[in-house]
Amino acid sequence: MEIFDIIKSVIFGIVEGITEWLPISSTGHMILVDEIIHFDVSEGFREVFMVVIQLGAILAVVVLYFKKLNPFSREKTQNQQMATVRLWSKIIVGCLPAAVMGLLFDDYMERFMNGYVVSATLIIYGVFFILLENRNQGAEFPISNVGRVSYKTAALIGCFQVLSLIPGTSRSGSTILGAMLLGCSRGVAAEFSFFMGIPIMFGASFLKLVKSGFGFSAAEWFYLLLGMIIAFGVSVYSIKFLMGYIRQHDFKFFGYYRIVLGIVVLSYFGISALVGA
Repeated sequence: MEIFDIIKSVIFGIVEGITEWLPISSTGHMILVDEIIHFDVSEGFREVFMVVIQLGAILAVVVLYFKKLNPFSREKTQNQQMATVRLWSKIIVGCLPAAVMGLLFDDYMERFMNGYVVSATLIIYGVFFILLENRNQGAEFPISNVGRVSYKTAALIGCFQVLSLIPGTSRSGSTILGAMLLGCSRGVAAEFSFFMGIPIMFGASFLKLVKSGFGFSAAEWFYLLLGMIIAFGVSVYSIKFLMGYIRQHDFKFFGYYRIVLGIVVLSYFGISALVGA
């Protein structure tokens, strides 16, 4: 077990915790960080690590929203419990498109895990965020409470989530964009995106672990658990920051950030290709 690899696990956990919930593509950041610090592990473990570390991040949503998502809470009335059950059924409906497409195309989409694809999607969706927010100036959102998301709207948001299979798109970015296009307020779009991440990330992590055969060394398991723990702690603050930020601001800042990051990623890989040529 190398001290430098422990430090790298911590860095990845921090990056994952910050970027998973902001619509700026955790994949894009993780690829760039991996290129810079070079996590010295097997390629098979690296692929699993990049996905399963997200479990730490998703547990932050479970903890922060446990009361809201718990249909068995004794503090809720029977009507509130039924409303929570309906919310979960909408979350599942929203997750079905990405779950089906992910199972069918998971191995195929890994071929596009490169800096050029990531930089393109970062820039494209950054432009979409800016255009959408320009259109939304002064607009009233008809869906101002997450409980008012219909099954049809949930399914359509789920179709937008399918776009996140393309590296660099950002799962939260695609679902937030889709939800806002369908009439959800910024807060509702962010919350529903968080909730949809729970089954999707658990499913993706389980699938990766099963495909890997769980055949990792003790050191690799330690790196993974450490990264998850750090991602959990940082995600708590990241989620609170985002929900506080969008009460006063729109998403245009994240659009500009994506464009700048996309240019940085494209420049980095372009220069690396020229130097290596």
